This record gives sequence, C-alpha cells and structure tokens, in this order.
Amino acid sequence: MPERIVALSRAVSDLATRKMDEIQAVTNTTKILALNALIEAMRAGEAGRGFAVVAQEVKAISERITGIGGELRSQMAVQTDELNTLGNRLVSQLRGGRLADLALNMIDIIDRNLYERSCDVRWWATDRAVVDCADDPSETNRRDAAQRLGVILGAYTVYLDLWIVDAKGVVLANGRPDRYRRPVGASVASEPWFREAMATRSGTDFAVADIGTNDLLDRATVATYATAIRAGGEEGGAVVGVLGVFFDWQPQSQSVVDSVRLTDEERARTRCLLVDSRHRVIAASDRRGVLAESFPLRTGGQGHGSYSDDQGRVVGFAVTPGYETYKGLGWFGVIVQESVSRCE
Repeated sequence: MPERIVALSRAVSDLATRKMDEIQAVTNTTKILALNALIEAMRAGEAGRGFAVVAQEVKAISERITGIGGELRSQMAVQTDELNTLGNRLVSQLRGGRLADLALNMIDIIDRNLYERSCDVRWWATDRAVVDCADDPSETNRRDAAQRLGVILGAYTVYLDLWIVDAKGVVLANGRPDRYRRPVGASVASEPWFREAMATRSGTDFAVADIGTNDLLDRATVATYATAIRAGGEEGGAVVGVLGVFFDWQPQSQSVVDSVRLTDEERARTRCLLVDSRHRVIAASDRRGVLAESFPLRTGGQGHGSYSDDQGRVVGFAVTPGYETYKGLGWFGVIVQESVSRCE
C-alpha cells in the first residue's frame, strides 16, 4: 500500500507535467495567432483598429496564462518532489520495520532451536553409558556407549553424530560408526570446543563452536555443542572426558530462512540471511555465499532496525536475543529486499 501511494504521487506529477506542456503549447499557438492578427489589423489600417484591440487582449491573456503556468509548474515540482521524498521515506520506514521484525522472528527461531541443543548435550553427558565409557573405556563400555548414542540419534534426527572423547582428546565412540568410520581413534585435542568443554566449571556449562565444516563428518556443515563428562554423572564431578554433539546445520537453518513469511512477489526480490558475530553468512535463502561471504551489515550500534543501502535496497536486521539459559552468540537475522521499481 505505501508503495502504491508513492507510485500514484509520481503518476500525478508526470501527468501534471505533461498537461502543463500541452497548455504551454496551446498558449504559444495563441500568441502566434494574436501576433498574426495584429499584423493583419495594422495592414487593414483604420478598419482593423478594433480587431487590433482584441488581438492585443488575446496576446496579454496568453502571456498571463504562460506566467501562471510557469509558476504552477515550479510550485508543483517542489511540492511533488517533497511528496515523493516523504513517501519514499515512509515506505522505507514501514518496510524496514517489517523486515526487522521478520529478521527478529527468524533469529529467535534459531535461538530456541539451539537452546534445545545446549540442553541435549548437558543431559546426555550424564547418561550412564556415556559416563562409564569416558571413565573406563573398555571394549564393552565403548560398544555399549556407541549403541546408546545410536538409540539417541534414532530419536533425534537433527544430529549427524555424537562423540564421546577422553580427557586427552581421543574419540572413544560415536553414534553412527556405520556411516562415519573416521571419528573413533581420531584426536580432537586441538579443537576449541573440546578445550572449552574440558574447562567448564560444572555440568551446567557447555561450549559451542562457530558454524563450520567437519572433516571427520565428510565435511558436513555443523553446529557443534560440547560439555564435560563428569564422574558419576554428577554436576560437580571430576572431568573424565567430553561429549560432543553435531547438529546438522545446513538443512535445519535452510528451512528457517526459506520459511520467512513473505508474499510470492516479495520472495522473488528478497534475500533472507543468518550471519554470525563477524557478519559471515551462515545461511542464505538463495544459498549463495554460505560460510564464504562477509555481509556489510550496518547496525549503527543498534540490535534491531533497518536502513537503505547504497544500492537502494532496504535491509532489516535483528541481533540474537537469546533464549532461557542460551545467551546466543551475537548472530543476526538479516533480510535484504530490492525495491519494486528496481525489479521491474
């Protein structure tokens, strides 16, 4: 609707300009006719004197119309320019506010989803089979743990794999050994998520890594969550290992950016993004630039808002609000929308 108002304003401005041009053309013709009439009246001498008075009056009226038309053209140009400017600003504000709200909803869905992941890893780290495997990695305990992880994965299909890692960083067991054969025996001691999980102060804490590909999972894109496995499964027990869970990021995040509530017309000119704290694209509705593009987001220090970029696109954004005990990672939901006129 706001775009329609601006379009009508421009149409009225264009129509007024065309009609003023037509009026100017008519008055110019009238001037010429009046001039010709004066010339003929002069040739007629005394007999044409009365007609000369009429011709002079017609010429004066034409000049007056020309003056009024010029003033109207000038004043209308100023007023319609201001109207168009205000209209465009209103459109940008209304559209920007809506896009910012949609961006907030998008990142909020992600937050709620990842909050569940943080709960999962802390819960599963207390599972008896997991604790026994980390505390005493016998063949039997490792086999039982792998079986238990497989059962969990059967119910929680959003994960690619779950790993039990000893205190030295060696993977003892995983939940899908038939699909991923490389993790068991591999060292993850240098991985930030492992080191951070080992350093957690209690069973209520967890570590999370930036979105990235995992070589041991066939370079799948994952969100990694980890926490310490503690003796006896106790919240304050001694650390005996780490549980790492690998969330299947690509399909889950893609469903979020693809499900933003846009009309079909809007969707064709809109790009929905999730970007991390460094503004690296980690999900995109057009599937371009994921993990490679750095989006030039201009927040102005605000957590929620919108702006028009250098290409005339409206950009709405919202920072992660966090959810419950999950404080978020400074990610943003971003929606970029081309104007209707640029797409025509």
